[in-house]
Amino acid sequence: MTQTDEFGDELADFVRRVAELKAARSVQAGDLPTVLDAAIFELDHVAGQLWPQYERLSTVGTRRTAPPDRQEQQLLRAVFQRVPVPVALVDRETVVRRLNPAATALTQARAGYATGRPLTGLLAHADRAAFRSQTAAVARGEGDRSLTVRLQQRPSVPVHATLAAVHPPGEPRAAVLVVLQPAGRQAPTTPEAPPIQAPDLGEATRHAALMDLLDAMTTALLTTAGTGDPEAVLDGAARVLHGRFADWVVADAGSPLGLSRTATFAPSEQEAAALGAQDPADSPLVLETAGSGITSLQIRPEDPKAFGQDAAGTPLLVAADVTSLVCIPLKAEGRVLGVLTLFRCGPRPPFSLAEAQALDTIARHISLALTRSR
Repeated sequence: MTQTDEFGDELADFVRRVAELKAARSVQAGDLPTVLDAAIFELDHVAGQLWPQYERLSTVGTRRTAPPDRQEQQLLRAVFQRVPVPVALVDRETVVRRLNPAATALTQARAGYATGRPLTGLLAHADRAAFRSQTAAVARGEGDRSLTVRLQQRPSVPVHATLAAVHPPGEPRAAVLVVLQPAGRQAPTTPEAPPIQAPDLGEATRHAALMDLLDAMTTALLTTAGTGDPEAVLDGAARVLHGRFADWVVADAGSPLGLSRTATFAPSEQEAAALGAQDPADSPLVLETAGSGITSLQIRPEDPKAFGQDAAGTPLLVAADVTSLVCIPLKAEGRVLGVLTLFRCGPRPPFSLAEAQALDTIARHISLALTRSR
């Protein structure tokens, strides 16, 4: 007889004895102490015998259903990290849980940055909805899928994405394993990160570039601040930032009547004219920055409609292929005098924290020049 059978017999006997004790409640008052002693004895039997047996049986059942041992988990983790194919583990919302080094090299996104963020943020805007839909279908158990997508940082190279459902031990929901393979060639076995200069030389070069930018901006502001024309100040500042620092530069001036678009610089005159015709009130990002007075730095912006739409209804961030942006308020004496917005597009490196800090300094100088010009 197994331990489970023995426990079942003991429990059945206990139930019968409890029924007898219930029936004994009708005895005479003089006999009730004897019945009470018997009830206490049965309770002691449950606490001392039946409950320990139940705990032992529960422990045995837990051991039988335990997840794989630690060594196997370590082995699988090592395989995931060392496999030369770009692989990512995401949930049904495409949020990255793990990214191996090959995928880091392909997407040019650090694993620490990508973890906890949607993988769709690394894709071109046109491919995000399809990828999100296919991932949800795989997670629902509708079978493996495959589709071609393009990375936002490398739009010229199509990437085959293969999606397969996996069931991590101890988790109620399925996850999705994503294998990325650049079309027409094998995945890189070594990171294909852009050439990195020696740390000291690279840092000195970036610092020198920012110093040159600050010098050019100071010259422009000193030249225009005395003209008494705030629009000239904004136009001169935007002209300095365009090209060398950002692909698109938009300057909106503030007034008691609201914001007005003052200067627009883009890769082409047609794009600049189209953006210049936009009402700043139609740009949620500009309105939010003007209202809160807080700088917004976005890498691979999630909301394609954050800067509004063009005349054809296409989100401007999608049409311009924006990969990073900075929207910064121009503040002086506790009020917002305007908003400056900068875009970087395509394969150009995104804005860094050091560049955002330098832009914050430039914004303070522009605000002082606007105050003098008024």
